[in-house]
Amino acid sequence: MNTIDKFDTKSKDVLFALEQTRKEFWNIDRATANFLNMLIKMHNSKNVLELGTSNGYSAIWLADALRHTGGKLTTIEFWDKRQSVAKENFKICKVDSLIEPLLGSALAILDEMGSEVKQGTREPFDFIFIDANKLEYIEYFHKIDPLLKFGGIIAADNTISHAKKVEPYIKALEEHPNYQNQMLNFEAGLFLSYKVQV
Repeated sequence: MNTIDKFDTKSKDVLFALEQTRKEFWNIDRATANFLNMLIKMHNSKNVLELGTSNGYSAIWLADALRHTGGKLTTIEFWDKRQSVAKENFKICKVDSLIEPLLGSALAILDEMGSEVKQGTREPFDFIFIDANKLEYIEYFHKIDPLLKFGGIIAADNTISHAKKVEPYIKALEEHPNYQNQMLNFEAGLFLSYKVQV
């Protein structure tokens, strides 16, 4: 099966259109999207967090996988215009019921989520995809580590294309005793981190 043939005609049209504006919206490439889709299914992830919605391309792939696992995606975007475009794309692709789109600073929202997880009003995540401000990756990590279950996965994009900017993040994960890591040579680089049980 071709990586995109799983989608219906309308969804394919949306995804193809978004692929034409990849550089403008900083979307992941199709191979990375398909890999994340497969990984969520293989891991049977139920509660997924995305940092950086943009126009919704990656979220559509993530949500499609969550249709199979019975899970839900929470996705954070800073720019309201991009989020509006993404919400419309979610509706066309019929994944809007699986997605909780949040608008605002990822760092501020992660702080709120941390409080909610501590209070028991929000479930911790079992899969987190980072594709937002590269200079903030290290700050994201310090906030998402307490939000991620043991056995959970973090996938960080642009770890080869923006290696210098994300260097503190990579170093922190590689030195962390609770994480096993692997760099994958996708177009922009994808850094996978598995939170091992201690």
